[in-house]
Amino acid sequence: MTDFFKNPGYDAGMAGRPSSKTPTESGARLAALRKAAGLSQAELAKALDIPQRTVSFYEREADAIPSTLVPPLAAVLGVGVGEILGVPDEGRGKRGPKSKLERQFEQVGRLPKSKQKFVSDFLDTVLKSNA
Repeated sequence: MTDFFKNPGYDAGMAGRPSSKTPTESGARLAALRKAAGLSQAELAKALDIPQRTVSFYEREADAIPSTLVPPLAAVLGVGVGEILGVPDEGRGKRGPKSKLERQFEQVGRLPKSKQKFVSDFLDTVLKSNA
């Protein structure tokens, strides 16, 4: 048996080999924001219309995120551009990325009134059954 399979640090369920690089500051920040928003790398990549491996590269190896990608990233993650860049937006009182539930409620708010009522009635039923 080769040393490759004997390596205890290797998990046969992992895709590819583990990175030996320490994430950059901007990469670690991007990964934390993505996770706080409840998104996988694949989901973020799909929302930005870029390959998942590109998101992985930005999180693990890139020294900086391209300036053309910062505004769309901020929009998808529900944070300010300054938070993506590591410069907090002063005075906004923003607590971080929007949760998945907050993003869903925003989507519900854009639905036709009849569908909004359906969602509201459904929530009432669920909440009453758990009270």
